[in-house]
Amino acid sequence: MSGGSFDIDAPRWDLTTFTGRLKHFFNITDFTTALLPDSRLDEAKALVESCRAGSAPPGTPEEQLHYAKKLYDSAFHPDTGDRMNIIGRMSFQVPGGMAITGCMLQFYRTVPAVVFWQWVNQSFNALVNYTNRNAASPITSNQIGVAYLTATTTALATAVGLNLYTKKAPPLVARWVPFAAVASANCVNIPMMRQQEILNGIAVTDENGNKLGHSKKAAVKGISQVVLSRITMAAPGMIILPIIMQRLEKYKFMQKITYLHGPLQVMLVGVFLVFMVPAACSLFPQTCSMAVSKLEPELRDSIRGRYGESVQHVYFNKGL
Repeated sequence: MSGGSFDIDAPRWDLTTFTGRLKHFFNITDFTTALLPDSRLDEAKALVESCRAGSAPPGTPEEQLHYAKKLYDSAFHPDTGDRMNIIGRMSFQVPGGMAITGCMLQFYRTVPAVVFWQWVNQSFNALVNYTNRNAASPITSNQIGVAYLTATTTALATAVGLNLYTKKAPPLVARWVPFAAVASANCVNIPMMRQQEILNGIAVTDENGNKLGHSKKAAVKGISQVVLSRITMAAPGMIILPIIMQRLEKYKFMQKITYLHGPLQVMLVGVFLVFMVPAACSLFPQTCSMAVSKLEPELRDSIRGRYGESVQHVYFNKGL
């Protein structure tokens, strides 16, 4: 197919359905794309932009255009078009998440180990949240610092508190402490990192992309969906894997290779994340919608005054 007649921004799958979004996110969270050099990503961006301008090289295979768009979506921010730092990309969630989560699940018994790995995890999360924010809502360095410190404190307080509280509880309960800490921290980290959107509203548009204003209610809806997605992403590995490990550790062969327990957990977390990262990202549409009737009264009246009843829903990028 000729690159000039190809709509590169047209979704390959139906993004209004979970199955379509799942295929899309399996495509762009492919961790192998995180291994590619920046020069290769920039080439993909150049091809995508030339295709948008209708000037892609004639005869460019459709599959090559699809692959260029995959690299573009995996590495460049949807709002700004800037290349995202590698650690913050969703394509890095599997290698980064499996290493950190595996260590949190392995080293949960002592307070210093809990403190260190929760701190590492929150540092990782803060960078991911900042990288995948809605870039139309800028955030200052001070706000980033406060968000990071608040989330890290929440995670540490939850983890250390529950760690001490579960000393007399069944062993499995203690293994679930890292998940409780991660879930509670996500409830703080993401809203704090994106506080500008909550305080000042998120940019909303009509179905054609025409800007209609800013909505705080839309921001709360989008951020709430991101929090739920992130907790869902971590849940299976951090809830099911401790059960598996507890049963495995009863076998004599496992008791002889305790030094391999950590690497084993890292690999098993990776297996979970390969499926859960795209599945969690797919829970809600990337372009979120909200009925005009549910917006703030002043924004609702403004839209009604300008467009009457022709605009029934507004749309916005919820972030990831």
